[in-house]
Amino acid sequence: MLAWAFLLFAAASDMERELHRFATVYGLIEAEAATPIDHNTAIYEGAIPGMLKQLDPHTVFFSPSQFDQLREMERSTSKGFGTVVSVLPGRVIVLQTLAGTPSSRAGIQPGDEIVAVNGVRLDWLTMEQLVGLLGESRRREAKLDVRRAGASRLLPFTLVPEELASPSVDRAYELRPGIGYVRVTSFEVPTGKQLKEAIDKLGGASLKGLVLDLRNNPGGVLTSALEASALFLPAGKKLLSVRGRARQAEETEVPGNWPRYDFPLTILMNEKSASASEIVAGAMQDYDRGTVIGVPSFGKGLVQSVYPLSQGTGIALTTAFYFTPSGRSIQRPLKEGALEGQTPRWASLEQQGEFVTEKGRKVRGGGGIEPDFTVHPERQTRLRTVLDASGVLTQFATVAIQKLGKVEPAFQVPNAMMDDLKLYLSERRIQPGVAEWTAEIEWVRARLHQEIFNQALGVEKGDEVEARRDPVVLKALDVLGVR
Repeated sequence: MLAWAFLLFAAASDMERELHRFATVYGLIEAEAATPIDHNTAIYEGAIPGMLKQLDPHTVFFSPSQFDQLREMERSTSKGFGTVVSVLPGRVIVLQTLAGTPSSRAGIQPGDEIVAVNGVRLDWLTMEQLVGLLGESRRREAKLDVRRAGASRLLPFTLVPEELASPSVDRAYELRPGIGYVRVTSFEVPTGKQLKEAIDKLGGASLKGLVLDLRNNPGGVLTSALEASALFLPAGKKLLSVRGRARQAEETEVPGNWPRYDFPLTILMNEKSASASEIVAGAMQDYDRGTVIGVPSFGKGLVQSVYPLSQGTGIALTTAFYFTPSGRSIQRPLKEGALEGQTPRWASLEQQGEFVTEKGRKVRGGGGIEPDFTVHPERQTRLRTVLDASGVLTQFATVAIQKLGKVEPAFQVPNAMMDDLKLYLSERRIQPGVAEWTAEIEWVRARLHQEIFNQALGVEKGDEVEARRDPVVLKALDVLGVR
């Protein structure tokens, strides 16, 4: 007890000495510096951020104004106009308007091009400015100028944003008979329930297999990730553990009050899959319950606590780390020290080496989730880049739909339409050579098919076209024993 008290006293003495040193330096600068010092800048933008750099990049100090913004974001709800758009450099093209939303009621149609928002011409903006303007416009009434094929002048629309429900489980359909595909874009409070409903809609326990797409899923609510995992694992299994310097180690087990599915499972991941999505994939992999396909995930497995401080300030502090059932840390360590030449203290947790799954398979540690099969998305060729960046396929799809009239779900792009498209491209000075066109024609056909479905049948149907040629999805079908 005496030794512990001595250590506390020594630590307090060291802190007091260092604080005195800081106060001395600060006082000298304030008194003698050639230019006056701004106290808020020196403390909020200098001293405190400099101290936090010694920790990790996710520990952040909030000035009074920043902390107010954070609390406002936590209180706010998602608002918008219900318009799904394709954002290109200087151009925004409507792909779909959701039923019952402001854009649908106003009469905006797929294929419309938004050329100005609140009097600001979009073709004058950089991509960053364009995205910022669109985000800002969703907060209040917006006046749009719209170009529509066949209209002799721009059409004016005034939209008032409304609260919109945006489900985190946004795609659910059959890839093959009995093989379901479900995409989860984030983990929110209702995600576990939405995932179960999506699986049941596709056939529930009678499914022959499921492709669970967690690509670009940044995570979210931990309890939702645990509920999602519980759909595929027996009750009582350890799902994850939490360890930190100032908190007792905790373990979380699969709850016993959730239904469970036994069909084969594949999980799709990429470099933007993080946090809660990594918890789900890591648990499935460690128990050999599902096969992970794609590229290594982001590697964000930390517990952050937000503490309000004095004078309206606050701090988001990393207090612990998440570990998979086999003991792998999800958090990826920094490649370099917090200070040059130093190893960051927060990365000294045991993370490297090999770990073993329930069936004895070796899996890599070191942060993030390493897929069982590494599969990269399709490479972007010169022609593909030009077609996607120019928006010409979206424009041609609008023209094609007008000629087709009604588009049925069984529609396929005929060769005659591909010939028309090649002429359409030539008129816009896009003239691929014979070899390039031959090599890319099936990709172009599929992308045109997708754009036509986006506008005629909805973006979900367009996504189905894309999924059926996605190499990562095709590998998942291979693993599930179908093509």
